[in-house]
Amino acid sequence: MPAPLLAAAGRGLWAMGDGGPLARAIRAKLAAALQPTHLQVLDESSRHGGPPGAETHFTVVVVSGRFAGLPPLQRHRLVHAALRAELAGPLHALAIVARTPQQWENDPLVPPRPPCLGGSKQERRRDAAGGDGDSPRNQ
Repeated sequence: MPAPLLAAAGRGLWAMGDGGPLARAIRAKLAAALQPTHLQVLDESSRHGGPPGAETHFTVVVVSGRFAGLPPLQRHRLVHAALRAELAGPLHALAIVARTPQQWENDPLVPPRPPCLGGSKQERRRDAAGGDGDSPRNQ
């Protein structure tokens, strides 16, 4: 079910529920740094086997005029700069869709994210050492 559209200083920002404290911090920092016309912060932590409420894996969809004329790498760097503290701490993985308003108008679809391959560091070490062959990657 789509989230409600919020009006913020004349800009439309998509809110995906309030989310937890990390989701709210991500939303606030990206809004302040990039003045987006569209912003989605999707907590995908549950898809990656963490404990409930972990807030470790996110996808952000940011549509901003600040991206005009910038290649994807530079756009991602702007997002990373805004979220420097979160990336150094609790945020483990971040998928970024960064578009200009014109690009978003022409194609407002978010590409599907690949499935999580799963596994913890301990499972990867066991697999590398020969493991038991029961890993989902071995089936």
